Amino acid sequence: MPKYIIERDIPNAGSLSAEQLQQISQKSCTVLQNMGPHIQWLESYVTDNKIYCIYIAPDESAIREHAGQGEFPVNRISQIKTIIDPTTSE
Repeated sequence: MPKYIIERDIPNAGSLSAEQLQQISQKSCTVLQNMGPHIQWLESYVTDNKIYCIYIAPDESAIREHAGQGEFPVNRISQIKTIIDPTTSE
């Protein structure tokens, strides 16, 4: 199944408290449970004004459905084609 990175513009995301991040995570997980096993959230990276989320999903529409139900912003969805790391140089 394809893997995606979702860019979410969230002003001051890097200043969100642990409690706020927990609430966002709980809301996301609740929506995912209701949607079923065809979409999976792997992890997210929080920066100053954005959150980048990594998902496995059948297509972009499933990601948009999750965002709509959870009322999460979606500024860009990009399918991850491959992953490289330092071992790729070997």
